[in-house]
Amino acid sequence: MERSFQHNMKVLPCKLAGVLVIEPKVFGDARGFFMETWNLRRYGENHIDMSFVQDNVSLSRRGTLRGLHFQNPNAQGKLLSVIQGEVFDVAVDLRRASPTFGQWHGVHLSSENQRQFYVPPGFAHGFLVLSETALFLYKCTDYYSPQDELTVRWNDPDLAIQWPIKDPILSARDAQAPALHDLAKERLFE
Repeated sequence: MERSFQHNMKVLPCKLAGVLVIEPKVFGDARGFFMETWNLRRYGENHIDMSFVQDNVSLSRRGTLRGLHFQNPNAQGKLLSVIQGEVFDVAVDLRRASPTFGQWHGVHLSSENQRQFYVPPGFAHGFLVLSETALFLYKCTDYYSPQDELTVRWNDPDLAIQWPIKDPILSARDAQAPALHDLAKERLFE
């Protein structure tokens, strides 16, 4: 007997235009669970109709903060999720003409809550690992372009992001990143 499932999902808009929290439908029983993490038709029906060209996976240990990163030109939109563990994920609006320029939105993503976070082009992105380790998956709308990648300081006082850890583990590049007001205006988004 064939079973048909309704793949309803919740799409929750955030205070930053274009940023979305997605709660996919999870089908679970005593064996475990099943869920779709991407379906062009189904996500398109929910007005999430981007085209992805690259998938990335990172594994990080507790206290690791990666970010705040963005590319310009060749800006990337990202659909983010956690396969194992938990992270605090942040998007920062870098669109100069936006009424929310310089504002941020954070969300907890975990293998428990199964949420996804869509960060469109025009935003910086970063995440902090809260569990022992986290396996982080993200789909990108443009290819990685190292010559176009920029970083904003994770603890920029003008952004005032409320990270749940005060002294994270950082790469040398992220530790030396400039504040938002020190970036050349032409490196930000129109």
